[in-house]
Amino acid sequence: MGYTTRVTGEFAISPPLAWSEFKDSPFSPFPPAGDHRLELVLRVAEETVQTDDGPLLRRTASALVMSDIDEYRAYGLIDAVQAALDAFPGHVFTGRLECEGEENTDMWRVVIRDGRAVKVVPSIVWPDEDGAA
Repeated sequence: MGYTTRVTGEFAISPPLAWSEFKDSPFSPFPPAGDHRLELVLRVAEETVQTDDGPLLRRTASALVMSDIDEYRAYGLIDAVQAALDAFPGHVFTGRLECEGEENTDMWRVVIRDGRAVKVVPSIVWPDEDGAA
């Protein structure tokens, strides 16, 4: 066992990734057989497009999200987000991941600042006795 963290949220990707950009990526939700899936995966939309040669399935990835992991240990989360940023240059990632550990004061976020994944920890401030912060 180990210390687990609940992670919610996502990073939107603009412009969305084309299939050719993510099909062989470890962040693809369609990894080749035997490949290990990462804790972060791309959310993929599928659309059927009519062409002169018949229907064509178009896949695009519009967001980076957490995969379905029962008990997640977030020790490598910042590095994983940075790896995704580095894997897809020319795309803008916006949003954040909200992280909450087992202890009630363990709250933090992963955000993107200047192309880097950054951990942000809140400051907890008790109000003065008269109610002012």
